Amino acid sequence: MTTSNNERVIQNSYAAAREQYSAMGVDTEVALKNLQKVAISLHCWQGDDVGGFEKPAALLSGGGIQATGNYPGKARSIDELRGDISKVLTFVPGRHRLNLHACYLDNGGTYIDRDKIEPRHFQSWIDWAKANKLGLDFNPTFFSHEKAADGFTLSHNDNGIRQFWVDHGIACRKIAQAMGQQLNSPCVTNFWIPDGYKDMPVDRMAPRLRLLKSLDAIFAKNIDSGHSLDAVESKLFGIGAESYTVGSHEFYMGYAVSRQKLICLDAGHFHPTETISDKLSSMLAFLPGVLLHVSRPVRWDSDHVVILNDELQMIAQEIVRSGQIEKIHIGLDYFDASINRIAAWVIGSRALLKALMIAFLEPFEELKKLEADGDHTSRLAMLEELKTLPFGAVWDHYCLVNNVPSGASWIEDVKAYEKAILSKRC
Repeated sequence: MTTSNNERVIQNSYAAAREQYSAMGVDTEVALKNLQKVAISLHCWQGDDVGGFEKPAALLSGGGIQATGNYPGKARSIDELRGDISKVLTFVPGRHRLNLHACYLDNGGTYIDRDKIEPRHFQSWIDWAKANKLGLDFNPTFFSHEKAADGFTLSHNDNGIRQFWVDHGIACRKIAQAMGQQLNSPCVTNFWIPDGYKDMPVDRMAPRLRLLKSLDAIFAKNIDSGHSLDAVESKLFGIGAESYTVGSHEFYMGYAVSRQKLICLDAGHFHPTETISDKLSSMLAFLPGVLLHVSRPVRWDSDHVVILNDELQMIAQEIVRSGQIEKIHIGLDYFDASINRIAAWVIGSRALLKALMIAFLEPFEELKKLEADGDHTSRLAMLEELKTLPFGAVWDHYCLVNNVPSGASWIEDVKAYEKAILSKRC
């Protein structure tokens, strides 16, 4: 078998980079073996602008989430979405997961309301994931529904509406359990609700007590953690809920600690000056695990495509430096309809993996020793020197050994896919 000129360049560049990292006390082969163990959860909703497959124009039925842009070629069916995800995975090194929302069920064309969904409505997804050696994660869908149109679900003051959403949450846990059992990989089920007031409320306590009661009802049945893990997600505010969010950070932090659930940290759900990287070590001291929804909040929760910026690198550094990476579940959460959706998936996925790779390429034990010895001068100097080491050569090598395109070569393949497949969906 012949080696192409590009492969020789990558191999030579990697050999040189390996020597440079070795001089800093880093074994690049060990770093890449560690990266190979990391599975990120790709979010299905990037492929169709959070539409789902319950019924036509599902997002118009009330309490929806809006994706901006109208780039042609979004997935219109489960088969199209799976085809797009399969294409994305040819550009992303490693073995990963898919994160599904409940509204992406396979109902065979017959509408099933959310309190009635069952594992059988996701069996084709489970079979597809198994065939593609993917794990699955899951999310109840507490939006885009007539019973969410007024902005309240699990904290609703109408007992009937609240019970509907409790039943939906219970149904979703059963689905997640089936996914975890059949795929032999724990399914992380994340609970986020949009509940809140646009203007200042008088009674802040009652909705939170109703939410507490609803969550306890949903989680009443214990599920083997080897099959499913529950996570709860806070938010600072939302459109139409600017003055009061029932599921605030403080509420869910208290709930997660008291019930020993995972807490989900979304990069766009906090004040602009807050960083979720700084929260990880505090939460892992008290919780069984953390779920990360990695996004890019250009203007708060704007869900831009993830790029290799300082904040992403800080998140990746803390994941690795914490020494508890096995307790941290990493997923992407953004939806951009203004550019090619396949490219958006690939850019974000590769950026996250690059950030993790850079973190694994740190001489962490040496840096930790300098810090413990009080040599903060050398610590800072080494961190600065690491920034100019040739991590790009290591990344290209990682792509090569995983049989995915290195550099920017994947872009032309995405354009060819757009021409052959996506353009025909218009």
